[in-house]
Amino acid sequence: MFYWFPAIVWMAFIYYLSGRTGEELGSMFPFIKDFNPGHILAYFILAWLVLWPLRLNKFPRPYLATFLLCLFYGISDEIHQYFVPTRTPDVHDLLRDLLGAAIALTINYFLVMRKNRKQAGE
Repeated sequence: MFYWFPAIVWMAFIYYLSGRTGEELGSMFPFIKDFNPGHILAYFILAWLVLWPLRLNKFPRPYLATFLLCLFYGISDEIHQYFVPTRTPDVHDLLRDLLGAAIALTINYFLVMRKNRKQAGE
């Protein structure tokens, strides 16, 4: 269960940020003018944190499970934003979320393959 803790904390952080108005986000991060890349980064990190316990527990198809969890969490995040003043659900935000998750999963997959090849060659 400990291995899930970082992913749960990160999901809570995403939920917290998602519940802030645009003005609140601007005052929290005055140095950021465009939050769109933030979706990619947030879900890159989320995918990595979700994949970790799934792989450790030898969950079947951990990459697919991670992607689907990120998809459903992204959908729930967009629904959550419907209820936040000045925020609206946006399919483009969801696509950015999924892009971040896909990048993380792709990088992880190739790192694991590289590690396995090195171990097989030893």
